[in-house]
Amino acid sequence: MHHQIDALAYRNRLRYLPPAHKVSFAVVLMGLGYLMPLPAQGLTVAWLARWTIGYAGIPAGVYLRLQAIPLGFWLMSLPALLLSWAPAAHRLTYQSDIWQGLGLGPVYVYVSWQGIAQASQVFGRMLVMTACLYFILLTTPFVEIIRLLRQWGCPSLITDLLSLIYRFIFVLAATVTELLTAQEARLGYRTWRTTLRSLGLVVSQLLQRLLAHYRQTALGLAARGFTGEIRVWSARRYQPDHRYTWEAIGGCMLLLLFTGWYHAHRT
Repeated sequence: MHHQIDALAYRNRLRYLPPAHKVSFAVVLMGLGYLMPLPAQGLTVAWLARWTIGYAGIPAGVYLRLQAIPLGFWLMSLPALLLSWAPAAHRLTYQSDIWQGLGLGPVYVYVSWQGIAQASQVFGRMLVMTACLYFILLTTPFVEIIRLLRQWGCPSLITDLLSLIYRFIFVLAATVTELLTAQEARLGYRTWRTTLRSLGLVVSQLLQRLLAHYRQTALGLAARGFTGEIRVWSARRYQPDHRYTWEAIGGCMLLLLFTGWYHAHRT
């Protein structure tokens, strides 16, 4: 999946747009998405899906699989957001907050209205934030994001750490896949006992291989004259597109006006 994301970032149809335009567009929507009501958040997610799938040409299956990842985390957090419990003897004090509940002896467990409101708020913000993040990752190569952060004054220490972390995510995923495939080819998962033994071998080999990759990376940087800052050269020419620019500006203005109107009438 990580290699596929990187390949799509280099081959999508919005590749020629300036990275500053794409990142600024996503950052503005992130800020608005935090303040929007839920219906506007849904419209924003649909609009970003049109940009990512329709304009950039990212396959819908890949995009939906990526969106399913944060959705799974949200589903796992639902019990903590929705369920509350309190002494059954004091039920009248929190009766207005109960949607559905069940008495378990001295404790009353219930789904609260406040929890439902929090869950829907988290759901809307999660969808908008991840849609913005995927728009950046799927349409802009990571190297260009790092270069843009440097142009905006981000310290080189942070950008270098981001580059190394991004690189080692690929290394870790590839190494784990190779080790699991090798153990499966040796019938290492036939029984519970061999599975535990195989997992132990995978973990020990994973540590050794990652340390070896780290040493190779350090030697490679030293051989290229690393002086404390990783520099990346690129001669790619970007071309702004007025049609996309005006759509982005117009859409953001409409969302800003609707968000302002919503909060003004809400109070």
